[in-house]
Amino acid sequence: MSDKLSDLLEFVKSENRICPNPQEWQVLWEMLPDKKQVGLGWEPPTPLILAAWWEAPALSKIVRLAEHIQYAAEHGALDGVDTYLRGLKPEQWFYMSEEKRRL
Repeated sequence: MSDKLSDLLEFVKSENRICPNPQEWQVLWEMLPDKKQVGLGWEPPTPLILAAWWEAPALSKIVRLAEHIQYAAEHGALDGVDTYLRGLKPEQWFYMSEEKRRL
């Protein structure tokens, strides 16, 4: 694992972040290159937004975001994804404290 990849994975988990809010997460997913439909799903899998936002637990969102970041690294898009995620404002992230209030 590259230093940049591990640093970004640490950054997105810091400050009790879970994932970007739905609109920002969709933008991130659209940045990922070489997406393709596989059966009824997508590679990489879509973000857990829309109806899935309310059903998916925090851990599932954390894992899916990490999958997207790993996918970006494997497909030469890590620099852009890193810049995008680090540029999000605090209010553009979903935090563990918000998850607890939601439950």
